[in-house]
Amino acid sequence: MHMNPRPPAAPRSRKLLLALLALALAGCGQAPGGADKPGPGARAAKAAEARGGPDRQAETPPVPVEVAPVQRRPIEASYSGTAALQATEEAEVVAKTSGVLLEILTEEGQRVRAGQVLARIDPDRARLEVARAEAMLRKLEAEYARSQELFRRKLVAADAHERLRFDVETQRAAWNLARLELDHTEVKAPISGVVAQRLVKVGNLIQLNQPMFRIVHTDRLEAVLNVPEREVGKLQPGAEVSLTVDALPGRRFAGVLDRISPVVDPATGTFRATAFFDSGEGALKPGMFGRIQVVYERRADVLTVPRQALLEDEAEPAVYVVVDGKAVRTPVRLGYMNGAFAEVVDGLEEGDTVVTAGKVAIRDGSRVQVIEGTPPEGAGLADGVADARP
Repeated sequence: MHMNPRPPAAPRSRKLLLALLALALAGCGQAPGGADKPGPGARAAKAAEARGGPDRQAETPPVPVEVAPVQRRPIEASYSGTAALQATEEAEVVAKTSGVLLEILTEEGQRVRAGQVLARIDPDRARLEVARAEAMLRKLEAEYARSQELFRRKLVAADAHERLRFDVETQRAAWNLARLELDHTEVKAPISGVVAQRLVKVGNLIQLNQPMFRIVHTDRLEAVLNVPEREVGKLQPGAEVSLTVDALPGRRFAGVLDRISPVVDPATGTFRATAFFDSGEGALKPGMFGRIQVVYERRADVLTVPRQALLEDEAEPAVYVVVDGKAVRTPVRLGYMNGAFAEVVDGLEEGDTVVTAGKVAIRDGSRVQVIEGTPPEGAGLADGVADARP
């Protein structure tokens, strides 16, 4: 019997291959016959085109900032430090004799003059000592007078006569010492000033050298600054000094740098600079803690910006300058700086506008909206006191 041969497998494999190709083309957005069929990307593009063009990110609104102009003004260079005020003259009044305190003639806060009696110690014992020493002196003086007459007649030996003369001198010194002890029963002020402290009470038994009062001279005060040695060539005696204290806000006191130590302490690397201040009609008190600025150079007309405009987080000094509504980061080279302003040596021109508030919200090239700001503290002053940059 004759059988028909089996059809070859190639046509079946070709059909399978065509089916797989059709599926692949469908995934790419095309039919097997090559007809275009819109895929996801094409549909998004057509949707964007229907809306009027490709998607655009919404523009960021301008950042509101405060600005200030770059201006010329005088500025001063200074060294700033802190120190406690001290009285230029201060004395601890001690008892120069012993006895019961009978009377106190002054109190804390009262002004006294040098030599004024502050208190009295019982003088009875001292008076008796004076009387006894004086009586002995008179007796010896009378004996010495008789000895002189006998010595002229050569009726007394020369050595006996000399011994009597020495006895008179010794007793006279004892009498003067007794009078001094009596005088010490009146406790007197060694300097003029204000009684800062009373340490005794009436009826106390006072011992020799016991502290009784403390007097300070408050008309003139001093402050001692410990200045780093790098400033040794800048500070000179006679330099102007200004002082502010927390206890008197808003007030500034003028002074002068009086003396500078010629040596540097090797342990601390500092030297002592002493400034003097008037008490300001009693406003300043010894012991007050003050902030002191020693002015050592002035510059009359320099380009300045408010210190608020400086970018503190930058490695190099820089500011944001407003140009055509945008913030442009501009590096600057600085000179002297004070509490409100900084001298600009290079990088800006007079009339430039710099951002003083809102810096943290902007970047280089950010759009900004200028709003009216508050002028920096000290902007109305004719000059300022500045710190020298290291």
